[in-house]
Amino acid sequence: MSALTRTEAQLRAQLLDVHHYVVSLDLTTGDETFDSATAIRFTARAAGDTFVEIKPDELLTATLDGNPLDPATLDGNRLPLTGLTPGPHELSIGARMRYSRTGEGLHRFTDPADGETYVYSQMFMDDVQRVFPAFDQPDLKAVFEFTVTAPAHWTVLTNGIATRTGDREEDGAGLWQSAPTPVISTYLAAVAAGPWHSVTTTHAGLPFGIHCRKSLAPHLDADADEILSVTTACYDRYHEKFTEPYPFDSYDQAFVPEFNAGAMENPGLVTFRDEFVFRSAVTDTERQRRAMVIAHEMAHMWFGDLVTLAWFDDIWLNESFAEYMGYQTLTEATRFTGTWTEFGMERKPWGYAADQRPSTHPVAPGPDDVPDTASALLNFDGISYAKGASALRQLVAWLGEKDFLAGINTHFTRHKFANASLADFVDSLAANTDRDVHTWAETWLRTTGPDTLTPRIQDGAGGWTLTVDRHGSRPHRIQAGTYTRTADGTLERAALLDLDVPTDEVLSAAGPRPDLLVLNDGDLTYAKIRLDETSLETALRGLSRIPDPLTRTVVWGSLRDMVRDGELDPFDYLRTLDAHIPEESDLAVVQGVLGFARTQIADRYTAPADRDTALGLITSATRDLLRRTEDGSDPGLRLAAVRTFIDSATQPDTLAAWLADGTVTGGPELDPELRWRILARLSVLGAVDGAAIDAALAEDPSATGQQGAARCHASLPTPEAKAAAWQRLFHDDTLSNYLFTATAHGFWQPEQADLVRDYVPRYYPEAVALATRRGPAIGEAAGRWAFPAHAVDPANLEAGHACLEDPEIIPMLRRVLVDQLDDLARALRVRGA
Repeated sequence: MSALTRTEAQLRAQLLDVHHYVVSLDLTTGDETFDSATAIRFTARAAGDTFVEIKPDELLTATLDGNPLDPATLDGNRLPLTGLTPGPHELSIGARMRYSRTGEGLHRFTDPADGETYVYSQMFMDDVQRVFPAFDQPDLKAVFEFTVTAPAHWTVLTNGIATRTGDREEDGAGLWQSAPTPVISTYLAAVAAGPWHSVTTTHAGLPFGIHCRKSLAPHLDADADEILSVTTACYDRYHEKFTEPYPFDSYDQAFVPEFNAGAMENPGLVTFRDEFVFRSAVTDTERQRRAMVIAHEMAHMWFGDLVTLAWFDDIWLNESFAEYMGYQTLTEATRFTGTWTEFGMERKPWGYAADQRPSTHPVAPGPDDVPDTASALLNFDGISYAKGASALRQLVAWLGEKDFLAGINTHFTRHKFANASLADFVDSLAANTDRDVHTWAETWLRTTGPDTLTPRIQDGAGGWTLTVDRHGSRPHRIQAGTYTRTADGTLERAALLDLDVPTDEVLSAAGPRPDLLVLNDGDLTYAKIRLDETSLETALRGLSRIPDPLTRTVVWGSLRDMVRDGELDPFDYLRTLDAHIPEESDLAVVQGVLGFARTQIADRYTAPADRDTALGLITSATRDLLRRTEDGSDPGLRLAAVRTFIDSATQPDTLAAWLADGTVTGGPELDPELRWRILARLSVLGAVDGAAIDAALAEDPSATGQQGAARCHASLPTPEAKAAAWQRLFHDDTLSNYLFTATAHGFWQPEQADLVRDYVPRYYPEAVALATRRGPAIGEAAGRWAFPAHAVDPANLEAGHACLEDPEIIPMLRRVLVDQLDDLARALRVRGA
């Protein structure tokens, strides 16, 4: 299949104006394929040739202005349209299309809990072509209408309000018609159909709905008030910020199965992964994360849907803005006021890690950096999301929120229902401020890598002086917090100093030097932060005594970066964790610190001989947290501690006792998530067998249960289990995206390195072949989740680099492997340090 190049898109946009799609889908034709018939009205500005894209199972008919086209001329995914004359045209195409099992195009899922079937679309980038033909590029916007034939008991959801208009006479199948949309891009068209369980309301004169599969109905109902409350609060807050009103006729949120992303911003029909319908206990930070995704996707209704990028070099105009607005608006409009702490602990490290790999790219790449859709797909990463949002937070600190919002609203007014570029956005900002935003954009958005800021403190006569060394090229407006240790050990903030970096100015202060100085206190910029020697000693001894969780986040982030850069012994981090996490009150900090320690330090940065010691320090901290919360005072902290204790256990006795009793000692009782988590760890430790896993699946035959069982079977420490799992991963092409990922999660275990040693060199050629057969979604999963990350050794690194030279490797897998191999090299350096 040919990727669309930027040059081809520009030429087609000069030739065509696309007006209207009428898409007719028949979802009653079988389990493997569906029928798709589409009429596209467009105008040619001049005589010329072009093409329309489609990826059919079988192209049945095609006519242009009533004249037949030869289906045999379809070349890959391109049907040529030759000899166009100036003026209006209508293209009609009928095709048989294939359902997806990988979350691309029109994904079909049968729920093992009740046998009900659901389909939903994911049209992003070029996957609309798997559903219907399209002039598939973001700047050829058009009106979309869907007519859908679906089984009689199904409900159909689309971008516009969908109405059941009748029944098909021969079998009673439902006939559905959607309202026409405003002009939107092809990748934003959406349809979802099935026997949905729905909760609906009306807000601000518009219908709002939330939807999930029937087997999740009790869980959606339990959280419906919270989900709708967050949704309507964000909707109201955006209308206070933005002068352009919400531009669509309804707002549906569908929680769909086996979804690859967190969510997708289809206008009027946002789709979310249905893990956000919680069927087991979750922490409040996880509820906050769901709320943030809701806020993020709603921001896209303006950033991406109302005003859309002209080409995919400007995905930051979608994702960075939605990320920033999601976190900021959630803080302003809902009970979730600790969002920036969670951002600093979870999202920002994602950006820092991505920005230090060979695959890094500017937040806003240049046109030549994104030559086609295949390369564009690679940039949906921690840079476009977390780094971009951090840059916007710094822009607000530098520009002021009033001028920032004025620039945004100018941008909406100028480009609504159209397309825009970085230059357009910067011009809109410049119209509302005297500051040089063009230079700011070049400095912040066209460069790569994080800066590093290091304080230099010197004692002087009657006081102390501060200078800040910057390794990098960006200007930073930050705050520096100074802290003094009080008699009870609390680190009390003495001052909050405003700084512009770089500067030749030396800041002078009277009195003794602070016990702790924290650059970027408040986390307003994007830069790695170092601590001076005195502050580092204070932090290691007294981190939990810093009052503000966001300041603690900055300090923990500094320690994390020092470990990753080989400047702090990983065991110093673990000892600091053991000393301070039992006293930590902020859930996001606890989860972030424990997560880094468990998945990176214990699994990758620690030599195998020291791994049990590392896990012991982690479980020591979690035991202290369990003792602290046994009175029920903080169920969220307790749940986080229980999960990490399970994942870090090196002996099966306690976990086996919990499983037999159906409860953690002192609570909580085991819900499905905890039960499968314990079974997964016991499987790794060889303390359960396949029969026990199958018995658990019989008790929980849900989709989540099937994924849990797949992971457990792959985790068993036997040659037979590993061989069977490998066969399913790399040679059984029927695994859905979620079952593939679950199996991959189980296969590689540091405890089983000897058992799986021979599979490490096999991984590379077989992953390349798999990705070629099954496409980008499975290719990404194979690179991200099936990679032998536990094998931190030069031989694995050498084999991986040799694989990158394979001419058959698809771009998505290659990009993920570049990142994985860089992380592997970093782990080797950390171990060496």
